[in-house]
Amino acid sequence: MGNTKKAAARKIGLVLGCMLLIILIFLAYRAFFCPIGEGISIGGVDLSGLSAMDARKNLSAALADTLYAQPLTVELPEGALVLPPEEVSVNETKAVRDALHLSSDAADRTLSLLPYLTVNEESIRKQLSAYAQSYDTTLTQPTYRLEGEAPALGTDVFDETAPMQTLVVTVGIPELHLDVHEAYGNILAAYNDAISLIRENAFTVRPEVQPEALPEKLDADALFAELSVEAVNDSLDRETFAFLHGSYGMTFDRDALAAQLEGAEYGETITLPMKAVAPAVIGEDTYYQDVLGEYQTKHTDNQNRNTNLTLLCAALDGHVVQPGEEFSFNGVVGERTAERGYMPAPAYSGTRLVDQVGGGVCQGSTTLYNCVLLADLEVVFRACHGAKVGYVPLGLDASVNWLTTDFKFKNNWNFPIKLQAEVSDGYVKMKILGTDEKDYYIKMTAGQGEDDVAWYARSWKNKYDKKTDELISKETEAFSTYYKNIG
Repeated sequence: MGNTKKAAARKIGLVLGCMLLIILIFLAYRAFFCPIGEGISIGGVDLSGLSAMDARKNLSAALADTLYAQPLTVELPEGALVLPPEEVSVNETKAVRDALHLSSDAADRTLSLLPYLTVNEESIRKQLSAYAQSYDTTLTQPTYRLEGEAPALGTDVFDETAPMQTLVVTVGIPELHLDVHEAYGNILAAYNDAISLIRENAFTVRPEVQPEALPEKLDADALFAELSVEAVNDSLDRETFAFLHGSYGMTFDRDALAAQLEGAEYGETITLPMKAVAPAVIGEDTYYQDVLGEYQTKHTDNQNRNTNLTLLCAALDGHVVQPGEEFSFNGVVGERTAERGYMPAPAYSGTRLVDQVGGGVCQGSTTLYNCVLLADLEVVFRACHGAKVGYVPLGLDASVNWLTTDFKFKNNWNFPIKLQAEVSDGYVKMKILGTDEKDYYIKMTAGQGEDDVAWYARSWKNKYDKKTDELISKETEAFSTYYKNIG
């Protein structure tokens, strides 16, 4: 009886063993020989038609070349975290087994790596949290200041060698907070697509860090308007006749600041040197802002004569006459000699026209005489020619001759005057520059008569109101006689 039971038990065990062996053989067959369905992939690795063994080899090779070889770079606003390959692993066996069981008719035949990943979550979150603690920011508004000692800008004390101030601009910082949970999710997504991303050289995560509050933007034009100081011209007090010192301006390169602000990072500091700006009118030029009198006369084609005119203009140009000072044409121009470059040219000797060294200089004294009249300066001495000249109306000429005849005037105003003289474009051109103290302007007129002996001319000085252009007065300036007998 006992033997019968033992025999039955052995038969049942044998049957069960056989069944288990058949199952194992079947499983082994599926594992080693049954192909994976068409179109099935894992993490971007195509496993279509492969046996489980070959699929495992292909997946392992792909992971070895990518996920297990390339660190993941997490780019953040202030630097980057580099996560080494050791932070992650893939359960390849389970992934392939699931792929083997997936039907070719399944709607989604693409398996992601995510269910098979083992990630060092604690380490990654710890690194993200450490970054957040170090680099999360609070809202900071931009600042600007002028650094250094402010220079003395008065034109009487300004030192061009002294250092200027520096404009220091610091860009504001927004309120930024890294969402650790969201960033970790971005990292998992990158690991999921690691194989394809690495093959595309794009294995990088850029967690979005949106500012919660933005700082104000600095405007280069507004800063320029606020911080630039305009230069002030030197000037004159026309009541006390005092010289009033102006000041240098101070500014910076607005375009350079705008360009640097455009490309600046949050919290970046920009420095620009301040620059001095000189007044348009400074020093002695202050006295010579107005044209008090201006006149020009056309010269001839005689080259010697024009050389003489050029020499005398060079002697007159830039000459300053102080208030109350008397000007002498001969004294300023000097003797007209061959040694000084003057040439022989036609000139009057009494009523006779002769070649004379320095001939033609009377055209210079005449041009200046008319400037003096229009400037309403005091004529001290003027003589007309003995005969008519062709470059001005009768009565408006002024003759000169070394040692015998001079042209003189006095600066009867309260500020200095300066002469300008040149020969250009066929004309002798002269100006008297100064500070116009008049509320009127001058026009000259002349009339003439004649008899058998001479022409007679009278000149008048006409004063007109500057505002109304009404004639204020008409006064005789000079009488002149020009003899007809030129022999």
